[in-house]
Amino acid sequence: MESFSAALLALLQQNATCTFAWCVLPNHYHVLVETSSVLKLLWELGRLHGRISHDWNGEENTRGRQVFHGATERSMRSEHHFNTTVNYVHNNPVHHGYVRLWTEWPWSSAAECIEQMGSLEATKLWKEYPIRNYGRKWDAAGI
Repeated sequence: MESFSAALLALLQQNATCTFAWCVLPNHYHVLVETSSVLKLLWELGRLHGRISHDWNGEENTRGRQVFHGATERSMRSEHHFNTTVNYVHNNPVHHGYVRLWTEWPWSSAAECIEQMGSLEATKLWKEYPIRNYGRKWDAAGI
């Protein structure tokens, strides 16, 4: 996951105006970015998915399997939507049972976010913008 995280972050640095939150899990990832061209970003993500699929299939001497097969974009509708999304992205490893605390997951912007805003502000944002059922049907729990 380290190499995919690095490749994803490099792609985002080149194609997004700002990366607000990100999290890579074994079978999917979430990013919250601002971009001047969502279509170009989605196209570049598709190219990354294709390269990774090709490499991983080659390592297993197989072809045709898609490792990643899609991306979805959503516009942030409000400050509440934005902050809840940041919390959702950072909490995803907990949601899927990989860690007990979201700060324990190494392939995420959570630690950097806390470092930048401080733990008191991060706790305040977590309490003011709880995720509750946010994103319930985006990906299956426990996968």
